[in-house]
Amino acid sequence: MFKRTLAEFIGTFWLVFGGCGSAVLAAGVADVGIGWLGVSLAFGLTVMTMAYAVGGISGGHFNPAVTLGLKVAGKFEVKDVAPYWIAQVLGGLAVAAVLFVIVSGQPEFAGVGGFASNGYGEASPQGYSMVSGFVIEVVLTAVFLIIILGATSGSVPDGFAPIAIGLGLTLIHLISIPVTNTSVNPARSTAVAIFAEGPALQQLWLFWVAPLIGGVIGAVIWAALRED
Repeated sequence: MFKRTLAEFIGTFWLVFGGCGSAVLAAGVADVGIGWLGVSLAFGLTVMTMAYAVGGISGGHFNPAVTLGLKVAGKFEVKDVAPYWIAQVLGGLAVAAVLFVIVSGQPEFAGVGGFASNGYGEASPQGYSMVSGFVIEVVLTAVFLIIILGATSGSVPDGFAPIAIGLGLTLIHLISIPVTNTSVNPARSTAVAIFAEGPALQQLWLFWVAPLIGGVIGAVIWAALRED
């Protein structure tokens, strides 16, 4: 269990560093910034690379909603859910602290601002409502679980699952960054909300509740689809 939770810590660390780090440090740089497309690719690449690197040790969840969904799908033991969640949240918090130190080294540093946090209403990149944010987070997390469960099933070739999962997460970000800045991952949302300015902490509940519900729905749908 120590090795498995350490792998989850490292994987979540890299996911938040690559995804949120690209949003905070590289997305808005004048003339050469990577923008939303680049951030979407960064999130997908983090999951794909760490799924190959440590997925064989822990299963490569890096996300409490994925852990819950896999438990509901019968792919994970309930006794292991809490240790995985703790490792994932701690991994995210660790890298958020590292990012804070990096960002605070800017000339004329005056605060981290939104810090790639998730939000709705005034905290949404395009002003989308709480209902819009809730719906898109549930739906996209459910689809993400279906992708994960399908890509790791015995009916597909070995070794390709991380590619499908990484591309799936990229597409999810391309769809939903304008709505909520894309969570589908409570650990990712918690990590940056702790340091962000604005309403991120007050709105954090949605980015736990909606992805967890979506994870369960995705697992239930996959159970109905799969061939026994």
